[in-house]
Amino acid sequence: MDRFLQQALLQVMNPIFDAHFSWNSYGFRPGKRAHDAVKQAQRYIQSGLRWGVDMDLEKFFDRVNHDMLMARVARKVTDKRVLKLIRSYLNVGAVVEGTRERTEEGTPQGGPLSPLLANILLDDLDRELTKRGLRFVRYADDCNIFVASKRAGKRVMESVIRFVEGKLKLKVNRVKSAVDRPWNRKFLGFSFLPNKQATIRLALKTLTRFKEKVRELTDRTKTMPREERIQRLNRFVLGWIGYFRLAAAKNHCRTLDQWIRRRLRMCLWKQWKAPKARLRNLRALGVPEWAARIMANSRRGPWEMSRNTNNALPTGKQEG
Repeated sequence: MDRFLQQALLQVMNPIFDAHFSWNSYGFRPGKRAHDAVKQAQRYIQSGLRWGVDMDLEKFFDRVNHDMLMARVARKVTDKRVLKLIRSYLNVGAVVEGTRERTEEGTPQGGPLSPLLANILLDDLDRELTKRGLRFVRYADDCNIFVASKRAGKRVMESVIRFVEGKLKLKVNRVKSAVDRPWNRKFLGFSFLPNKQATIRLALKTLTRFKEKVRELTDRTKTMPREERIQRLNRFVLGWIGYFRLAAAKNHCRTLDQWIRRRLRMCLWKQWKAPKARLRNLRALGVPEWAARIMANSRRGPWEMSRNTNNALPTGKQEG
């Protein structure tokens, strides 16, 4: 019921507020998506703005000031019943160690209404940056400002921090925020190459997180049917490729494809366990008798043997 009411509020409120949001705000808005934000950032870099002010808002959804947020909602919503409902939603509280605690600040994450409320509050930041003539891209609480020099970037960083912490009562994480070249930073999982075209590439942390997830799905200590493991892996990989297809990652994809196949064959080798089962399965796969016997009786671990099965099984051949 809670989500139903939030969705109903969103469907009525979103057209009212969204029409007045900045063009440079891309997060959780109709007709806009993360790819659009990354492409806009690329255009700014291509235009010569090759320094970025990467500003990280510390625990943004936990620090939103309720009074400031409600004052901004009330600018366009006059029905007191709706305002009271939104205030109740903000103050609903949370259960901590079995005890219900009232929330004095922040917006509960995961609800349909939270992204709109975040955009309503941060619209003041968008207006301030626009008034100053700055080129920026914001996706929810992830904001990047593009400038022509490091000196200008430092000046912008200091003034924007004063505005965010003074006017919006939010906290800027100075450790994670930085003035740097765009290709040294990540934005929505992407980064850029330091060439004239500012080619979009994968951020290093994106590749690390991808591998962590694949390792989790192909953990040989977790027993599950081969079909189920592959199905879960396919869902994750297809979704990941769908989002990161914007990046130039042909070589990465080729390398990752080979690595994933080896991970799956490692799981397969672990499942075969006994030498007799290994010999039987290797024969069924068409591995020469002499090679099958050597592999089946090997005392090497599953990861080492997965390299041999990689060599024995061409890409596209069915694993038994």
